[in-house]
Amino acid sequence: MRDPYEVLGVPRGAAAGQIKSAFRKLAKKHHPDANKDDPKASERFAEANTAYEILGDEKKRKQFDAGEIDAEGKPRFTGFEGAHPGGFGGGSDPHFETFTWGPQGAQRAGEGARGGFGGGIDEILKEMMGGRARSRRQTHFEPEEFEAAPGQDVAATTTISLSDLAHGGSRRVQLPTGKELDIKIPAGLSDGQQIRLKGQGFAVAGGLSGDAIVTVHIAKHPYFERDGSSIRLELPITIYEAILGGKVRVPTLDGAVELAIPANTSGGRTFRLKGKGLPDKQGKGDLLATVRIVLPEEADAELEELMQKLRESAPYDPRKGLS
Repeated sequence: MRDPYEVLGVPRGAAAGQIKSAFRKLAKKHHPDANKDDPKASERFAEANTAYEILGDEKKRKQFDAGEIDAEGKPRFTGFEGAHPGGFGGGSDPHFETFTWGPQGAQRAGEGARGGFGGGIDEILKEMMGGRARSRRQTHFEPEEFEAAPGQDVAATTTISLSDLAHGGSRRVQLPTGKELDIKIPAGLSDGQQIRLKGQGFAVAGGLSGDAIVTVHIAKHPYFERDGSSIRLELPITIYEAILGGKVRVPTLDGAVELAIPANTSGGRTFRLKGKGLPDKQGKGDLLATVRIVLPEEADAELEELMQKLRESAPYDPRKGLS
């Protein structure tokens, strides 16, 4: 039997509370109920109990420190040559008990056994079990006393459109576990945002299931660009729509709507269509349509002649404010 101070990992001058704390940690770590696949766990558990029975008892601790008892609690006899621990003529100490682990849990047995652990150990084990100890000759940890091993998280990705984001709903995702799940698309979701699905990862034997972490990407739209909860659109119009004004059809995520273009509208002017953007916590954003004047692809002689007359009769310089 090793030195009980060494077994519990405490110095010789350790306080009672330090010794008790060290025993609690070792008892929980090596208890056979929590180490069914480790045949040596019961030995380490027994060793910790024996060490604490000595150091946890003030009287026995003083006897051990004074050399009156050994690491197993047996009296040391040094006055007679050839005498054996426990009495004369090789007899055993009628008050010494041995620790065993069997089907009925932790027990002490032996010739003249006192029928159980010292009160200090019983109290600690009952406290660790939440007061569920069944007898002084038997201890048992309920499974919930030990934290279940965490499972393994899995990663997945999915891509949604701006229309998906605008209308909410759900998206079906294939997980590495083989499962297919519908995930809810939250309002205001950003590109690259992650959604955690609790318990949808891999489980470990006897432990918990990990989580599934889904990264959501938003596909680039052919003509809409996201700006927070608003969306931007470059709206092409003709030169005569810009000069004369008129109604034009504007695409939105909810379908096309008509927009009135005032006469003499310059390129770069932005029109705001309220509530035609993306949902957020305050409601919905807007659609911001910026006008871009587009000329005919082929040359037009009449248009060129008209522009020449305009340049001669009503010239103007839109860049005069630039240096």
